[in-house]
Amino acid sequence: MAIPVVNLSDFLSNDEKEKAAFVQALGNAYEDVGFVAVKNHGIPDELIAGLYQNVQQFFSLPLDKKKNYERPTLAGQRGYTSFGKEHAKGSDAPDLKEFFQFGQTVEDNDPVQSEYPQNVAVAEVPAFTPTFFKAFRAFEKSGAALLRAIALYLGLEETYFDKYIHNGNSILRAIHYPPITQEPKTAIRAEQHEDINLITLLVGASADGLQILTRQNEWIGVTSLPEQIVVNVGDMLQRLTNNKLKSTTHRVVNPPRTMWNSSRFSIPFFLHPKGEMSLSCLESCIDASHPKAYPDATAGEYLEERLREIGLKK
Repeated sequence: MAIPVVNLSDFLSNDEKEKAAFVQALGNAYEDVGFVAVKNHGIPDELIAGLYQNVQQFFSLPLDKKKNYERPTLAGQRGYTSFGKEHAKGSDAPDLKEFFQFGQTVEDNDPVQSEYPQNVAVAEVPAFTPTFFKAFRAFEKSGAALLRAIALYLGLEETYFDKYIHNGNSILRAIHYPPITQEPKTAIRAEQHEDINLITLLVGASADGLQILTRQNEWIGVTSLPEQIVVNVGDMLQRLTNNKLKSTTHRVVNPPRTMWNSSRFSIPFFLHPKGEMSLSCLESCIDASHPKAYPDATAGEYLEERLREIGLKK
C-alpha cells in the first residue's frame, strides 16, 4: 500500500505556503490512514546504519549473555526482554520476538529524572549505548517537529506539545524476530495492536512484514523507501483528539517459507510525553456528533494500564 508521503523539509522551510500544505497533508493522512512516510526526516543514514549494526551484534550474542541485560523489575522499559514475554492487548499468544529498550537521558536536572530508570549499557558492544543515545536525540528532534505540525492542524499553539515531550518518557526499541525453525502455530510474528504513545517513528525494518488494517477491514502490507521513515499515530494522540486522529491497527506477519531462515530487525521510536501530561479529550475535538469518548487520564496512568494489558507489568 502506498501510504501518503510528506516532506519534513517543507514544514521546516521559511515558506508559509509549503508549511501550511505540509500541515494539511499530515493531518489528512492521520485522519484517514493513521500512517505517513516522511522524507527528509533529519535522521542521518550513517546513524541508522550504525544503529542496525549494533543491534545485530547485540542480538547475535548467546542467550545467557543477553539475559545479563534483562531487568524484570522494570517491566521491559529498559534493557533486554527475552523471547515470548510480550503479547498484544487482548491476546494470550506471545509475540515471536525479543527486544531491547533504551529510554530518556535527562541532562538538565529536571526532577522528572527520578521517575526514569537508568539505561542498561552493553559491555560486549561498546558502541551500543552512545549510538542509541545519538539516535534517540535525532528521533526526538524529528518527532518534535511532526508534533508541532499536528498541533497546528488541531488549531493549537504550534509549541503545544513541546513542554510535555521535553524529557518525555520516550523509548527507542530494537526488536529481533528470530529465524523460524519449525512450522509456526500462527502466521503472525507480532499480533495486531495499536501503539500506546503519541506517535511512533520507524526506520525501515530489515525485512517486509508490517501490515495495517484499512477502514475496509483489509490487511495491507506497508513498506517505505530507504530514505523514508514511517510515522504513525499512537493511542495517546487518538485519545487526546477524541478519535479525530487515528491510531491504526497494525501487525507483523511471518515471511514466505523461503525466508524463514532470516532474522527480521525493526527499530521503532515510541514518542511519549511526561507522565503528568493530561490526555483529556481536547474541547475542540468534542461536539454533538463526536461526544467525549474517553475518561480523563494522565499519560502516566494510561501507560501503566497498557503495560499491564500487554503482560510486561503485573
